[in-house]
Amino acid sequence: MTVCEAPGKVYLFGEHAVVYGEPAVPAAIERRATVTAEPRSDGHVRVEAEDLSLDGFTVEYSGGTGDRPDVDVPTPLVEAAMGYVDAAVEQARDAADAPDAGFDIAVESDIPLGAGLGSSAAVVVAGIDAATRALGEPLDRRELADRAYRAEYEVQDGQASRADTFCSTTGGAVRVEGDDCEPIEAPNLPLVVGFDGGAGDTGELVAGVGALREEYGFAADAVESIGDLVRTGEALLADAEPGGEPSPALLAQLGELMDFNHGLLSALGVSARSLDAMVWAARDAGAHGAKLTGAGGGGCVVALDASDATETALSFTQGCEEAFRAELATEGVRVVEP
Repeated sequence: MTVCEAPGKVYLFGEHAVVYGEPAVPAAIERRATVTAEPRSDGHVRVEAEDLSLDGFTVEYSGGTGDRPDVDVPTPLVEAAMGYVDAAVEQARDAADAPDAGFDIAVESDIPLGAGLGSSAAVVVAGIDAATRALGEPLDRRELADRAYRAEYEVQDGQASRADTFCSTTGGAVRVEGDDCEPIEAPNLPLVVGFDGGAGDTGELVAGVGALREEYGFAADAVESIGDLVRTGEALLADAEPGGEPSPALLAQLGELMDFNHGLLSALGVSARSLDAMVWAARDAGAHGAKLTGAGGGGCVVALDASDATETALSFTQGCEEAFRAELATEGVRVVEP
């Protein structure tokens, strides 16, 4: 039995603009998905996912997930969850040159699903790592991140970003520009997350930004401006002490950039009333800055605040279902002793 866990992530800056070649800076957070993999000899894959729905589900199948039996779980949930697990299994089989390998797999996660916090990436990264290790063929981190990206790319019909899977693999903060991903040094940022319990349609939101960008020059300028503020934020992070406590001046500067970033994303039509309400609640509570994180349309906001004020304010904000502090995960995917 092999157990691996991988972190979720927030975007400090740059979502949506990264689609058009601008840089982005996601950061891993200490909310993790855990995958257990145990090889079996019959070529079947049995997946138990107790907390990926209200009641969880268990599925056993052979071949692809298209042959799986019916289970008492909403079809979209099964298709999404099983799609990622199946893609991870196929990548592990290919990497280990074991096309008929079977597994008993268990999936647990404390990352809110569909919230823009990289829950699927964490499951895929931990799944591939656990399965290849269980077969005696562990991957180096670059190959693991690449295979996890390919798995997400397949499931998401080509809309996946390398940012989520690379960040989940390596941990810490990451600079993403096109296909280039590199870890960057960052201080111990005091991150607070608010979750509205919903999720936007990533494909629809990405397409909407694309349409605005094609129709209006100022929308294209907004995308480029996001790239400019990412570069500014990256330079600020580079000047900070890695792993140290950030100064109030640095937090104020980063927070101002986050506020600008949220305003530009709102102008591009990817915010939502619940997200705006949480952003303003965080700012009113004294946060240095706050913005949506992920595709938008619903999901999460991230704020900078070392005090308890923002978390408390968010917990009392209408539309916020959960608020929590999100410590920077300096370690990416890792093996856990079973």
